[in-house]
Amino acid sequence: MRDRAEVQDWKEHGVRIVRAGELDSNTAQTPGMTRAAAITHARTGAEKLWAGTVVVAPRAHTAAHHHGEVETVLYVIRGHALLRWGDHLEFAEEAHPGDFIFIPPWVPHQELNARTDEVVEAVVVRSGQEPVVINLDIAEAAEFPVPFHPRAGENR
Repeated sequence: MRDRAEVQDWKEHGVRIVRAGELDSNTAQTPGMTRAAAITHARTGAEKLWAGTVVVAPRAHTAAHHHGEVETVLYVIRGHALLRWGDHLEFAEEAHPGDFIFIPPWVPHQELNARTDEVVEAVVVRSGQEPVVINLDIAEAAEFPVPFHPRAGENR
């Protein structure tokens, strides 16, 4: 961790803006999903956070997994992200543009785009630098496509 004397050099250690064209796609990828890192230790000096973007193709999904001790936040920019979670992925909720998703440490989950006609674009922020992904053997994760059932009266 940097001490206060190092941080006083604001030109070298102050605010860092990562431009849209500077995102790094040399990060862990899943078929049908394109991730790009923006805020990493190597790129900005961040020590406690990782941030980037993900674009999820129609019908694409992850395996069932968790991120160990890492907390994860997603902010949906475009599309409709479907999250399943629980020991058997028995819970599901769809997030819409403008929604935030919080995934606590150790929670088994699966991210999906159950739609056939649109991509999902989201910002991802994690509480750690390491790309911790522990894949889980949950039979229900293979049950795809997951039928989409909007909440009654929902017109999003």
